[in-house]
Amino acid sequence: MLIYKVVEVGTVTEDAIEDTLNKWTSLGWHFDGLQFAMRESSKRPAMAFALFTRETVSEEETA
Repeated sequence: MLIYKVVEVGTVTEDAIEDTLNKWTSLGWHFDGLQFAMRESSKRPAMAFALFTRETVSEEETA
């Protein structure tokens, strides 16, 4: 079964995004994408959402 994880990145900097990607991929999650939330008054993103997936064994398959 494929499960998803969404991680909010409140401070959108190169270091913050890199730390988030390194942390969750080291825990076995696969990076799936990055979405940015923009403010109308700025060209810089207000926040970002990192998307991850992981394959797991469903409870029905182990029974």
